[in-house]
Amino acid sequence: MNDITYPLTLYFDGACPLCVADMDNLRLRDSAGRLRFIDASAPGFDAAPAGTTVADLMAAMHARTADGRLLRGVAVFEAAYDAVGLHQVSGWLRSPTWRPLLERLYPFVARHRQHLPRPLVRLLFGRALRRAAEQAAMRRCSADGACRIDPQ
Repeated sequence: MNDITYPLTLYFDGACPLCVADMDNLRLRDSAGRLRFIDASAPGFDAAPAGTTVADLMAAMHARTADGRLLRGVAVFEAAYDAVGLHQVSGWLRSPTWRPLLERLYPFVARHRQHLPRPLVRLLFGRALRRAAEQAAMRRCSADGACRIDPQ
């Protein structure tokens, strides 16, 4: 997905442990500032600027490119993982072997995401989150060992 214009605005369900873990992973890895994160489950959230409805945003992951295109489902994850430099993951998501299966599986996962057990979410994202946090901490430290505090 080389035609993505950044920043890419990701609309996610902040009440979903799986969604939050994935967004935290992406946020920690986004050293280039290519991603924007919007919790579509927040009270008072207005979906009009996203160009869709809250119901649509809650049914599947959505993102809006800087040039206004709306992405949905697996395409969002492909673009987001490309944005943070996880090209192996995005390559796997666009693979002609895996993409058709993922496109069929994603609606099921999206529909049942709230019911996934937290230990499974930790299993899926725990290691990735630790690694992303370590990398983010390393980026905040200069070559002479002086570290700065990240305002986030």
